[in-house]
Amino acid sequence: MMLTLVVFAVAVVLWTCTPLDDTFVALAAVVVLLLFGVLPASALAVLGGSTTWLLIAAFVLAGGVTASGLPARLATSLTGRARSVRGLLHLTAFALLLTAFLVPSTSGRAALALPVHGALRERVNSRVSRALGVLFPSVILLTAVATLVGAGAHLITSALLEQATGEGIGFGQWLVLGLPLALVSAHVTAEVVLWLFTTRADRAERLGLDESTLVTAVWSEGPAAVGALAVPKVVRPHLAGLTRSELAALAILAVVSAAWLTEPWHHVPPEVTALAGAIAITTPRLGVTTLKQAMAEIPWSLLLFMAATTMLGTALVGSGAAATIAGLISPSHLLPTVVVVSLAAHLVVQSRSARSSVLIPIVIPLALAAGMNPAALAFASTAAAGFCHTFTSSAKPVALFADAYRPRDLLKLSAVLAPITGALVLACAVLLWPHLGLPLK
Repeated sequence: MMLTLVVFAVAVVLWTCTPLDDTFVALAAVVVLLLFGVLPASALAVLGGSTTWLLIAAFVLAGGVTASGLPARLATSLTGRARSVRGLLHLTAFALLLTAFLVPSTSGRAALALPVHGALRERVNSRVSRALGVLFPSVILLTAVATLVGAGAHLITSALLEQATGEGIGFGQWLVLGLPLALVSAHVTAEVVLWLFTTRADRAERLGLDESTLVTAVWSEGPAAVGALAVPKVVRPHLAGLTRSELAALAILAVVSAAWLTEPWHHVPPEVTALAGAIAITTPRLGVTTLKQAMAEIPWSLLLFMAATTMLGTALVGSGAAATIAGLISPSHLLPTVVVVSLAAHLVVQSRSARSSVLIPIVIPLALAAGMNPAALAFASTAAAGFCHTFTSSAKPVALFADAYRPRDLLKLSAVLAPITGALVLACAVLLWPHLGLPLK
């Protein structure tokens, strides 16, 4: 009781006697009460479920990390080390994989990467430029599986599993399962793109990139303006070591990630941890941005869409409609069927979140009927559904890079990469994930 009174009194003083943002003060007070157990995590449901709060906090964190200049430094320092075209594509793929941990949106990652791509394409020939134009969105989409907050579809899958079976997939488990697939997919995609779009002479060509000229070029590109998307500002990183803002963003991100990974030990819900990180990164003097600026970059329409599709998926499971549909499908050869259907789903349903909302409620009862682990099939379906490269309209990241390639380039890539992606998901589901705690049965 005393803690509650103290927190309330401090909040009133801060509201009335300081220029601090009112929303920031209120959220900070709530986070303190949540961390000390005065309020249960379920109290957040007054303004949306845990999934919505997790994404809101993750976007605020991403806004702070982006404002610090850390993602721009990461991308330019890695790609600036390339000495050959093959090295450039592989370093680019690895840098894009790392951005999955900094920005919880494939669209946001694509917008952040646009100036980097623009700087690189001016320094290579037309074939390599087109290869980069195909590589950027492809790797962004396939590496989202590395983290639970890499795409809204992942949170939908976890929420639907929890609703149907009582247990979802946590941040740590998702990381252990998804990171190996994301890492292999990134570099396999780089090799496929090299093979399809460049010549042997291109691949052997020596590059003269360096970080300083690349930083200048990225800065001159400026922030991307992409319709109504919340596009992070590209901040010019300093060349002489990490700045205070970059160090602060890196430290806060490391603490939040560590707390997510160790949730089974301390039992602090991930949305509470994310909110604490969001407050830290927007705290005056300690943080690197303001809450108002970070909130302005949140794609609220995406959050509303994700919340609505989650409710639709929950209705499919709760009403028994999904079980009825699942009863029409033979459980034999279930895993390959789920993977193939999930790979092809982007041809019919363009939104990644909507695909999971349609597929997962059907996959769960199918798995139960076949005596298989519903979490294993749901994870495989979500991983496979991350492939959406066939048409320009298949995904926002693909559309953002539309001027960097020709539409037939996507068809060529899809014809080769789709079966490879399916084979990688199947191999992980059968040979890898059971050893990492996700057995098929």
